[in-house]
Amino acid sequence: MPSCTFFGHRDCPASIEAHLREVLIDLIEHKNVNVFYVGNNGAFDKIAARTLRDLNTIYPHISCFTVLAYLPQKDCNPEYNSTIFPEGIENVPKRFAISWRNNWMLDHAEYVVTYVSRSYGGAAKFAEKACRLCKCVINLH
Repeated sequence: MPSCTFFGHRDCPASIEAHLREVLIDLIEHKNVNVFYVGNNGAFDKIAARTLRDLNTIYPHISCFTVLAYLPQKDCNPEYNSTIFPEGIENVPKRFAISWRNNWMLDHAEYVVTYVSRSYGGAAKFAEKACRLCKCVINLH
């Protein structure tokens, strides 16, 4: 069962949402992707989570998971549906948790949708790593 994950800048513009939706529909309809892993840090993750939630009403067979880097707080964000707290991340120092979570998502996905507009930062680092691992990378920028 093919799966997809996401990496993008936390200051991603909302204007990418329509393009993201088109890409996700293509992945669902033509690549049979039905499992999606998204983080919960920044604008790109919020846009991806919202778009997936909307698409889930049209494609109820898809599964969308928010992959947490930290233990959730009591006031968990209702914008996200199902959450995953990857086994082992509880032993990772907090300053490395997001990178560890991103590696976990990359290990569990064949497709990677990115919004990378600059060559530095976490999104660029993981988009580059996805390419090195021969994942199918789709950059929205």
